[in-house]
Amino acid sequence: MKAKHQRLVLIGLAVAAMIGAALLAMSALKDQAAYFYTPSDAIRDHVEAGRAVRLGGMVADKSIKREPDGITIRFIVTDNAATVPVRFTGITPDLFKEKSGVVAEGAFDASGTFIATNILAKHDERYMPPQVARGMHKTESLVR
Repeated sequence: MKAKHQRLVLIGLAVAAMIGAALLAMSALKDQAAYFYTPSDAIRDHVEAGRAVRLGGMVADKSIKREPDGITIRFIVTDNAATVPVRFTGITPDLFKEKSGVVAEGAFDASGTFIATNILAKHDERYMPPQVARGMHKTESLVR
């Protein structure tokens, strides 16, 4: 076999191996992907029970209720158009409070309650790291 043909065969094998690796990685990640829903989206799309998703929105005012065990809480997530009841067992982040943003990871049960396995409290939407704020001010001054 000529050297030119050997190179073509090696290049073909390398491309096939890279495509195979990409397909294998995509297949493995498909099961790990968690989709993000707002309460309105979750109700509209009828998210199936047991499917791992993320639910994001605001914690409704006066909705946090602590159960007697001391570590289980129930609260309502809203997007001001729809609401979803959530149950979480564990320690909540310091920023978790009523009228604040939250992202809950978990799954819906058969009754429509979201059973959270992890709670991520969001900063105020107006919060901006100092470096980003400085960069935005520089950009604004260049535009003017």
